[in-house]
Amino acid sequence: MTTEELYKLRFPIGEFQKPSIISLEIINTWITTIERFPSEIEKATKNLSIEQLNWQYRPKGWSIKQVVHHCADSHINSIIRFKLALTENSPTIRPYYEDRWATLIDSNDDNIEHSLCLLKGLHAKLGQLLRHISEEELSREFIHPEHGKRFRIDETIGTYAWHSNHHLAHIQQAITRKGQF
Repeated sequence: MTTEELYKLRFPIGEFQKPSIISLEIINTWITTIERFPSEIEKATKNLSIEQLNWQYRPKGWSIKQVVHHCADSHINSIIRFKLALTENSPTIRPYYEDRWATLIDSNDDNIEHSLCLLKGLHAKLGQLLRHISEEELSREFIHPEHGKRFRIDETIGTYAWHSNHHLAHIQQAITRKGQF
């Protein structure tokens, strides 16, 4: 496989592109994406067999079940990051090793129900929080030590909407390709 083909498998919807102006309309669209993500991921995975849940979306990539479990883990971290930014002055968040988390027993469980339930509750809670952030609060930020920069809440809403669509595309890609490359 060429480098370009591998890139397209890794980023089927491309990388997140922050708009030069983040309007309230864009933010509301992003929040809607975040709110709908659990039902979209459930719809994509509801009839998959254990064999299919183990299909990878790219060579040396995660399996479908690992993607589902990763989304639960990642989005747990996201709500904490939002809350820290809303309640502290430019806090430094704690990164985590998502690649290592993906090797843990719960990230390799063939039963994805717990992660789907977690995503449903978490995204309902996250949607409620994000829909009630004031325009002033959208400019609050946190520091990500891994990247060595500050991230604003408005941009981070976009990042997690993208992250949701990114991993949904991974699942759809694995299903379409039947785990074959």
